[in-house]
Formats: sequence, C-alpha cells, structure tokens
Amino acid sequence: MKSDIEYLRLAVEVARRSRASGNHPFGALLIGPDGDVLLSSGNTYSQDRGVGHAEANVARAAAQQHDPAFLEHCTMVTSVEPCCMCAGACYWAGIGTVVYGLSERRLAELTGDNPENLTLDLSCHQVFAAGRRHVAIRGPFPELEEEIVHDHMDFW
Repeated sequence: MKSDIEYLRLAVEVARRSRASGNHPFGALLIGPDGDVLLSSGNTYSQDRGVGHAEANVARAAAQQHDPAFLEHCTMVTSVEPCCMCAGACYWAGIGTVVYGLSERRLAELTGDNPENLTLDLSCHQVFAAGRRHVAIRGPFPELEEEIVHDHMDFW
C-alpha cells in the first residue's frame, strides 16, 4: 500500500493530464481496501461544464460499480479538497475516507472570481460533519502545496 503522499502525487498527475486535454487541473482516484487504484478521473469541464468535477466523476462511477459496504473501506484521493458538491457525491456514494492535497480556501485564492470556478467557502469538513455517516478526512498536505499550485498558477 502506498502512502497518502504517493497517492496524492498520482492524483496530481491525473490533474496534469486533465489540463493537457483542455479541462481544469483537477484529478481524483478511488483507492480500494487493498491499496489498488480502482478508478480515476480528471475534470471534464469541456464536456460537462460546471458539474464535471473529478471527484464527482469518480464517486458516480464508484456508486455504479460497487456496493456502499465495499466503498466504506475505500478512499477518495484528490489533488484539491472536494467542493461541497463533490463531498456530497462522496458521502452519498458511501466512500469512507477522503484524502486531499490543497485546501478549497487556497484554491479560491488562486481562482478568484473566475466564472469557471466560483469556489464556495464551504469546507468538506463542514459537509461531512453535517452527515449521519462518518467520513474520515486527511488533508491538506502543505508539503505538496507548491507542486499542486504550480498547475493552477497560469490557468485561471
């Protein structure tokens, strides 16, 4: 099994591929209980506009392919903290753990008032705390901030 940092670096690579394909620089992975990468997705803004977030794409596919009892033992790894929509998708899919690299608040500093990413000031911690099922959260990881920010600096 890899460390959170190693999985986050894989998610950052997915985010880079997402950007290279003309989408926003976000990437997400679903890690199974044994440490295998089960699913991955970049952002799909060019096809889905504002709802094509990497985490929502992974959560949707996870819910279609796996039972919630299995997903409770899985981890969503994402380059940037899930927005409230994506946190909700993780919650409703039944994913048990979320690991993220960069905070939503830090992302808002980078995107500003860009109409393609009008970031909500609502942490995934708040979203999950409002639920009736526990979701473990690990993040942000300051040691990866510079690496993640690099892919956003000249994008927005």
